[in-house]
Amino acid sequence: MTLVQVRREDHLWWVGLDRPAKHNALDQAMVTELTAVLDEARREPCVLIVHSTTPGMFAAGADIAELRERDADAALLAINAGLFERLEAHRWPTIALVDGPAFGGGCELALACDFRIASPGARFAQPELSLGIIAGAGANWRLPQLVGLATARRMLYAGARLDAREALAAGLVDEVADSGEDLPERGRALAATIAERSWRALELTKLALRSARPATTTFDLAAQALLFESEDKQARMTAFLERRKR
Repeated sequence: MTLVQVRREDHLWWVGLDRPAKHNALDQAMVTELTAVLDEARREPCVLIVHSTTPGMFAAGADIAELRERDADAALLAINAGLFERLEAHRWPTIALVDGPAFGGGCELALACDFRIASPGARFAQPELSLGIIAGAGANWRLPQLVGLATARRMLYAGARLDAREALAAGLVDEVADSGEDLPERGRALAATIAERSWRALELTKLALRSARPATTTFDLAAQALLFESEDKQARMTAFLERRKR
């Protein structure tokens, strides 16, 4: 693998996003590698810790250059949404360590984990509507489930960004570490506590919690397919990419 680094530590799998030149933006290649990791990890009891190999960076979102070229057929393939569904469905608990921006698909990646631990420099946002699309990979339902409708509306409609302390107060993260350097130990400690439980009981409890959760996945796929074909999406994403070149 070239975009994801995996390190095993007893019953703990460190899954490192490793695309620093693109701020860990999720493209098809990274999604493919992460999917392969999830397929392998479900074979034996383990807690997954999703993190970045680069300090001060979690995931900037989806790769806009690639996203701009996706059409309705690509939207219906549920590329990112399918990955996050697999992550949420991992048989045992998962932890996201967020240091720096978790925007768009990066925020949705963190939302798909069972726990989120943030550094003081973490920031969360869902800017998709400014790009002419929706947050179609889970934020439309995972976000209000965690933070409530009022905060979800501010983040989705108005593009509000939450810093680490605001995210903690809203319920988006479970704890804030003292520093980015402290994040791995916080994750390891939580994983160790989880690993003391019965693996089968953990697995069944995850199934029980998932059975009660709402979802808008079917609608999200249809809406995103419509938006991916729009001229507005093309224009907005082109403008975003042009601004980034300056």
